[in-house]
Order: sequence, then C-alpha cells, then structure tokens
Amino acid sequence: MTVDEVSTGSTGTAPVELVTLTIDDVEVSVPKGTLVIRAAELIGTEIPRFCDHPLLDPVGACRQCLVEITDAGNGRGFPKPQASCTIEVAAGMVVKTQVTSPVAEKAQRGNMEFLLINHPLDCPVCDKGGECPLQNQSMTHGQGETRFTEVKRTFPKPIKVSEQVLLDRERCVLCARCTRFSEQIAGDPFIALVERGSQQQVGIYEEEPFNSYFSGNTIQICPVGALTSADYRFRARPFDLVSTPSIAEHDSSGSAIRVDHRRGRVMRRLAGDDPEVNEEWITDKDRFAFSYATAGDRITTPLVRNPETEQLEPASWPAALAVAAKGLAAAEGKVGVLPGGRLTSEDAFAYSKFARTVLRTNDIDFRARAHSEEEAQFLASRVATTSLDVTFGDLEKASTVVLVGLEPEDENGSIFLRLRKASRSGVKVVAIASHATRGLRKMNGELVQTVPGQEPVALAALELGQDAIFLAGERLASVPGGFSALVAAADKAKARIAWVPRRAGERGAIEAGCLPDLLPGGRPLDDVEARTDLAAAWGVRTVPARRGRNTTEIFEDTRLGTVHALLIGGVEITDLPDPAAARRALAKAEFIVSLEVRESEVTEVADVVLPVAPVVEKPGSFVNWEGRVRTFDAVLHEPNSLTDIRILAGLAEELGQPLGFRTVAQARAAMVELGPWDGARVPVPTVGPDTTAAPKRAVVLDTWRLMIDDGRGQDGQLELKATARPAVLRASAATLKAFDVDPGGMATLSTDAGIVSFPTEVAELPDGVVWAPANSGASLRAALGVGYADHVTLSSGSTDGQVTA
Repeated sequence: MTVDEVSTGSTGTAPVELVTLTIDDVEVSVPKGTLVIRAAELIGTEIPRFCDHPLLDPVGACRQCLVEITDAGNGRGFPKPQASCTIEVAAGMVVKTQVTSPVAEKAQRGNMEFLLINHPLDCPVCDKGGECPLQNQSMTHGQGETRFTEVKRTFPKPIKVSEQVLLDRERCVLCARCTRFSEQIAGDPFIALVERGSQQQVGIYEEEPFNSYFSGNTIQICPVGALTSADYRFRARPFDLVSTPSIAEHDSSGSAIRVDHRRGRVMRRLAGDDPEVNEEWITDKDRFAFSYATAGDRITTPLVRNPETEQLEPASWPAALAVAAKGLAAAEGKVGVLPGGRLTSEDAFAYSKFARTVLRTNDIDFRARAHSEEEAQFLASRVATTSLDVTFGDLEKASTVVLVGLEPEDENGSIFLRLRKASRSGVKVVAIASHATRGLRKMNGELVQTVPGQEPVALAALELGQDAIFLAGERLASVPGGFSALVAAADKAKARIAWVPRRAGERGAIEAGCLPDLLPGGRPLDDVEARTDLAAAWGVRTVPARRGRNTTEIFEDTRLGTVHALLIGGVEITDLPDPAAARRALAKAEFIVSLEVRESEVTEVADVVLPVAPVVEKPGSFVNWEGRVRTFDAVLHEPNSLTDIRILAGLAEELGQPLGFRTVAQARAAMVELGPWDGARVPVPTVGPDTTAAPKRAVVLDTWRLMIDDGRGQDGQLELKATARPAVLRASAATLKAFDVDPGGMATLSTDAGIVSFPTEVAELPDGVVWAPANSGASLRAALGVGYADHVTLSSGSTDGQVTA
C-alpha cells in the first residue's frame, strides 16, 4: 500500500491522518501514531536497537536507539537524546539520527560501551555468533577498543528456563524481548526481569516453571546469545548452515519456516516472516519436531513379503512395483485407497487420479480419524474450492469469533496467537465447549458451556451480531447434527465459517477429491456433467459413478471380504475411529500395499512396502485452513527418496494406465489445468441431533490431542517432549464424588475394549462429563476404542496391568 492510498483510503478503508516531520534533513509523511524509529526506516536510515520489535509493545529498555530531537513539533527540542522506539511522530518534529548528529552518535556509542562492560566477548563459541545484532552493531556503532579493564561479571550457566530453553545470564542485555513476547503474545508470563541495577536478570517463577507451547520464539528474537535451545546449543554455527525456506507440516496453518541444514542433516528450524499467516511466530512443535524423518525405523528400501517365509525382504524398485501392481490387478477394482491426511496437495491428487483412472473406484478417503457422512457433505458444500473466505487477518477484524469443536492452543497454535492478539484489540472470542481452557482464558474468551455432543443445541441458541466468524474443528464430525447446526447458525447470523482440520494435508486432500463422494476441484460425484468434465480432462472414457466407501466402510468391507486389497499412504492405526476393527480388517485383507516413511503397524501386515520421501526431502504444497496454497521446495536432496507421485506413476505404468505425470511440477500443472468446478454444488447437510439416552453409570468423554503428546511426529525430540503438559483427567467435584474418586487421586476410564487410568484434577465441567487427553501416556482410541462425545465408565483407583497415562 502506498502513502497516497493510506491518506485517501483508495483501498476502501477509512482515510488515515498523516503527519509530516523531518528526519536527517529529509521531509517524510507517515501515519499518525508511527514511532520515530519506524519513520526513519522509511527514508532508509536504520537506527541501532535491541529491545525494539515491530510486533511487541515499545518499552525503551536497551537505550541503544537514541536520537537527537531538536524540535518536538512545538518549537522546542529535548535537552538530551531520546529513545526513538518509544516516541511517536508529531507534525513539524525535527529528528537527527546518528547519520547527521554527533550528539546522537556519541550517545549510541556510549550506550554500546555500557552494554559491553559485562557482556562476554566469546563470539566464536556463542550460538548467536555470526547472526548476532549485538555483534553487528558493536562493529558499526561501537568503539574500536574497550576502556574496561576490570573483571567482567559472571553467573553460573546455563539456567534451565525450561527443558527446551537455556539461559546464559551474563550475555543478557536486558532488552525484555523474551518477557514481552511471553506476556503479550503467548500469554505465558512465567519469565520476568528480577532484581535491580547490575544484578537485574531474567528469572523464572520457582513454583511454576516456564510452560509454553511457543517458548522457542524467545530464543529466536533474543538479540544476543542469552537464550539458547537445548536441542541446538553448540551444534553448529550460522556460517556452517544452508538455509532453505519451507512450510511447517504439523498443523493446518501452513506456517512459514526456515530450515537450516548442514551436510544433509537438519540442524534447526526457525520461524519465517510471513505477515499474512504466522507473522514471525511458530509453535515449539513446528520449531523442534523434525527428527522423526531420520528415526531408526525409517524405511529406505522397498520391501516385499516372501510367501514362503512370510517375512518382508528387501527388493529392487522394479521388482517391488511389479509385485504391487500384480496384487492390485488381482483385486479387480475392489481396492480401498486410504491416503491419510498428511500428504501434500500434489500427492493427494495423484492418489485421487490413481483410484479413479487406474483402480476404477471411488473407495478413497483421506480421513484417518473420526468422520461422518454429514461431515463429508459439509466439506463438499462449504469447504471445497473456497479460498480465503476467512483469513488470519479477518480474525483480527471480526466482532466475534466462535470456536466449535476446536481448542486453538493445542490444535492450531498460529490461530491461537492471532486470536489472542485480536482479543487484546477488542475481538470477542466465544468457545462452545465443556470448560474454559487455559487457552480460552488467555484470550479473555467467553464460555458457552456445553456437554460434548450437544453442540447443535448451543448453536441454535446462539445470538450474534454482525461480522462474526465460526471456526469449526474436525471434532465436530463426532457430533450428529453438528455441521448442520453450524451452517444454520452461520446463515442465521450472516456469519462466515472456516473449517480447521488438525493435519496439514487435509484441506488439500479435499481439493484433490480424496473423498468417496467428491471428485477433484469440488466436482460432485453424483453430477453427470461433473463426471463427464473430469473424464474429458483426464482423457478417460468415464469416471466411476458408484458411490465410494468411507474409511470405516472400507475397513469393514475388507473384513467381510467385499474389498479385497488396500492401498494405504501413511495411516496411523491408533488415529482411526476403531483401531481394533482396523486391525481385524488388515488381518483379513488379501493384499496390502503401503507407502510410508517409517515402519508402522501397517508395515507388519503389508505385502509390499514402498518407502516415500518425508516433507523435508520433496517439493510440494499444502493448502492451509484459509484455503491458501503454501508451496515449498525440497530442503534436502536424497537421490533415492521418491515422492508418492513418482511411486504411484510407476504403479500406474505397470498396470497399463499411466497417470500422465511423474513429478510434483507436472502434477501441480495438471491440477491447475483441471481447475475448480463451476457447476452446482453439493447441498448443505441437514442432519438432526442425536437423542440417544446415555448408558447408566456412564460419563461423556471430552478429549482432544495436546499439542505436545505421544505423536510419532515428535519422536527423537526428548527436550520437546519433556515440556509436554501433564496428562490428567478433569471433572467437576460433583462428578468425582458421584463415582467415589478422590480429587487428585487416580481414576480409571473403561469400556468393553479396555481401561486406562489418570491422575485427577477438579475443573468446572458439567456434571457427568470428564476430560482426558487423547494421546498422552495412553491412546484413548487404541485402549478404549472411543473418542470425543462418546460414553465411558468412570471409577476410582487404578488396576495393575492396565494402560496408565
């Protein structure tokens, strides 16, 4: 946006008042409220600074950005230099920076000298060496030699701020960036500046350790080497590293990151600068959870099961593809395709086309989690091919943001940070949930307390004003009538809806048509014209018209023998709605082809295992929850690391029906050429709520996955996992008493499938409702066969030999 657009409001926004001032004899006009340090940047003058950060409130702590103000706009100047990061511009103000003012230059040099009095000059061994603002600015704005000859102050080091963040106190320049980030951005004010004078330092609350999902951001914005990562500390230097921009793969935000690697090994990941998406922040999971791709169970060669020994044995790519193709051909189209929700958009498109043109089936579903036909209809009608209807920026402009089936702090950290920022500016956050979480309290949010499964009732009673936004999580798929009530509530309030899945690849899989009733580009399967359009684009005679099976139906019909073979792409069995049923189906399948990065439960029963490249070793794109395409290139180039696309193309050729593309670029071009469907859409769902009575002596389960849990994507990161929040069972005092459970004691949850135990914690949940983490210490799906809004039995104590969280 230009200055003229700002002043005239030509973009449709209200006119902005401009202020004209002079900096270093250059006249400049900037919006009212602009800080002097920002105005100087517009004329190309960089004033040295340490505490200043554009996304943090100004504090004037380091005093390095001193300038001379000869006229404050009232005809009089300041008697001594002022911190340019705290003073707003004024009409007629005259500012002289170090460029034109000897006074400002002397003040900056003097302050730099003070900062270096006790700062250790150990740049060659400091983790910040080579990318340190203090190092750079001491060279450009400091003295050539020191006049300080006394012994420098030292502290014992390092101090554990947390298991992941370490503090070297003697390096700290007291800029307060870390404390301001923790309090203002993350809402986790567990670190602060303590003591005074020469003894002032960063400290932690002894009775409550620094517990934040965003702690790594304090390391990155630290302008010196005071805060370091336990994972990266002393492992590399910036000048040893090759940096590649990429996109985070652990949630659906599509956060920009920078991957630093050396000699084919990732050393660290940093937040990228993307104002429209994640600004300059990422979660600790996006920052630290990258070792899974190099775990010891990484599959590096194709494996084929020997029919005589019944063991998987290494095979060449041609041999493995030949065996896989023969087994799929023998199934005669009765093949279920389960690509999972972690694929890139291009890989998902390859699975979709492979299913329809090679296998001639619509039995494809990316949802390796709880799902429903109502959800599929909602995704087809209100999500597919929509783009930027709701954005991160829109969350800051809304009057109200309503969360349904979504806990942002755990399930999408970038949304949480943006909502917390929005709430500080007056946006109201409302959660339809069983209890007020820590994240909701940090957003100053309001709770519409609801028993899990009763969201349709709460949505129907909701009264909203203009400019409201609904953010719906994937857990709503477990609630009959949930998505139908959501659409009705949004239409009633003239509000917008955004669907926020947990996995990075789910939104792209929808666009690629990895659903049984939805073809690529949002084309409805039951629309003849849509099928004809797709067949013409793909150069095939017809596209299968029979309704496909969803994930649950594929596994059930595999168990019954109706589906003969399975093509699986990196699905974790414990994520499925009924892991036990899935295992029984896998045991009955006549033939299984598995494409995966690491060994899994599927590997144990597969007939052919084909190793695929992890995200770090391939190019591609994710479509984030906004509908924004987030493209990335390969970070590491491993010659033997193949994409899903390349493997599926090889299988297609073996089966005599080429896909028409072999590379990511070719697949992307095919997707663009195909384009979205512009015909009739699938109608919105109209499903009624569930009125089934709860079993006696049962409680309703509220659950979701904590951000840091037992997920395999965090394997190899001991420091990160050490920061996980405790696995506890929460319930009201009345509920615990009714089931003879002592608050703080152990309690068990049980079903016919199994039993798990947790320590308890009293919380303000509705009576008859308990909350427990879905995959921390124990997988509730694997152990109990249940999930969100299901009924479980609650009892006191624990039993020997059971799964314990």
